[in-house]
Amino acid sequence: MAESFNTKQKANDEKGADVRATNILAARAVADTVRTSLGPKGMDKMIQDPKGEVIISNDGATILQQMKLSHPTAKMMAELSKAQDVEAGDGTTSVV
Repeated sequence: MAESFNTKQKANDEKGADVRATNILAARAVADTVRTSLGPKGMDKMIQDPKGEVIISNDGATILQQMKLSHPTAKMMAELSKAQDVEAGDGTTSVV
């Protein structure tokens, strides 16, 4: 019985490590996307939506709003940026 518990505990630990690694990967992907738009030498991003309309912005909230995010961690980071925009009106890229 003790071996069964240890095996289950080890499986849970491995699953938790996999989830953490996936969350970190998603967070880095979002951060890398908006990183180059940060600062005085930040570059604008050109985003084309499915209809073919082009949006040019260096605002983190706008960039993340236009992205089709599916990972929960990535969605959470986009929501943080949106909340920062509502509360302060600035710093939407920095919060990511």
